[in-house]
Amino acid sequence: MSRMHPSTRWLRRHAAVTVLGLTLLALPPLVHAQDIPPLSERLQLCASCHAMDGNSVIPENPKISGMDAGYLERQMADFKSGVRKSPVMSGIIPLVDGKEFAALAGHFSAQKPGKGVAADPRLVAEGKAIFDEGIVGSAVPACSGCHNEDGSGTEKYPRVAGQHTAYVVQQMLNFKSGERANDSRALMRAVAKRMNEKEIRAVAEYVATLSGSE
Repeated sequence: MSRMHPSTRWLRRHAAVTVLGLTLLALPPLVHAQDIPPLSERLQLCASCHAMDGNSVIPENPKISGMDAGYLERQMADFKSGVRKSPVMSGIIPLVDGKEFAALAGHFSAQKPGKGVAADPRLVAEGKAIFDEGIVGSAVPACSGCHNEDGSGTEKYPRVAGQHTAYVVQQMLNFKSGERANDSRALMRAVAKRMNEKEIRAVAEYVATLSGSE
């Protein structure tokens, strides 16, 4: 049997490698196991707490309909990083990719906000005074200065109009204790620390009655 010349063997190996490379390039890309699922699937995950239209019916879970999309996106990012803590969200947010935040925020921002109801109407008048004028003796600024007179909020400060009383009270108490600390320049922590629980509840009852600009 005659031996193959070394140069011939090299040419054949080179040709085989070239063919294999071209074949692999022609194959469709593999689907990555962590590819982002459809938005509809993610919305089902959010809807379990916030409802599909963002108007949660659970007093402890916030209504997020009509909130500024940028604000919602930042909150999700804070939950993801651990800057903002929540026993519920800590179990949910790891399931959501950061690339999905903008689409989810955009969906809920576009939803029509539902109306709220005060749980204790007797506190509404006191809450309105604090919301509109602040508390001079305690150096508490008017809430309307950041959240707008109608509670509609901005890209920096959340919509509070129609929000659940229980949720607002809990967040204010979290700011007061320092458990929640993702507020810009520690503003809400400083405000909450100057308010007693009755004043906090009064403000929460009042904002529940606001309708905001829809």
